Amino acid sequence: MIARPQSNLLAATLAEQGTTILSVWSDRLKKSGALASGRIREAELQTQCRTVLDLLTPAVKDGVDAAQPAFAPLRDFLADLSRSRAVQGFTPSETATFVFSLKQPLFEAVSGTKGADPTDVMRTTWDVTQLVDALGLQTIETFQKSREETIIRQQREIAELSTPVVKLWDGVLALPLIGTLDSQRTQVVMENLLESIVSESAEIAIIDITGVPTVDTLTAQHLLKTVSAARLMGADCIISGIRPQIAQTMVHLGVELNVVSKATLADAFALALKRVGRTVVAVKARELPAS
Repeated sequence: MIARPQSNLLAATLAEQGTTILSVWSDRLKKSGALASGRIREAELQTQCRTVLDLLTPAVKDGVDAAQPAFAPLRDFLADLSRSRAVQGFTPSETATFVFSLKQPLFEAVSGTKGADPTDVMRTTWDVTQLVDALGLQTIETFQKSREETIIRQQREIAELSTPVVKLWDGVLALPLIGTLDSQRTQVVMENLLESIVSESAEIAIIDITGVPTVDTLTAQHLLKTVSAARLMGADCIISGIRPQIAQTMVHLGVELNVVSKATLADAFALALKRVGRTVVAVKARELPAS
């Protein structure tokens, strides 16, 4: 985008008609449903619009290239606004509309300038289009990046919550897995299990895969990594919850876990107790005295 200092109609229009542009822009946003979601109040929306125009007016005095240093305060404000809206639950269209809806008020203000040269009006209209498009694209890119970062953070938190390590007995831990086991989740599983092995001085760790829908070669590799890490910490592992369908799939794929496995968590727990020198016996229920 090329600066046009010789005839800066846009800068003059913003300086002279800023109040009118703000009013028209705010009205267009309200009519488009900017307040319908209830996420933002009219006073806050008005303040955001006014701030954009206050930062835009001095920035365009030397040109309309949004990448220039003069536009840095405006770019920063729009970036902060995008991140804030991403957290508040605004949609991409609502965020983009905030910027792109500024075009029409600027077009009307520029074309309505008395005594302006038609060529200058046409050129300024094109400059407005490029400028607002550039600012709008930057805003939506920042919004999208913020949403992705939020989703990644939430996925990490969910992964941590979905991989609890349960103490079944002194020296015996259980790690029930539910859902797909990918590389990122394996890391979380490993960290939680190893920390629990150290804190509980555990000798046996039962990894229950009853809730894992399928075990392929990649899933088996992730399990083996977890088992190997636990062994390095001095704990033996038992894998439980291998259903007939999973067993057949593993045999078909030639997957070998090279670790003791049991069909159910109860069987694995019984084996773990035996290894730590414990046993479970049935005790006759005490008869309650007659009332």
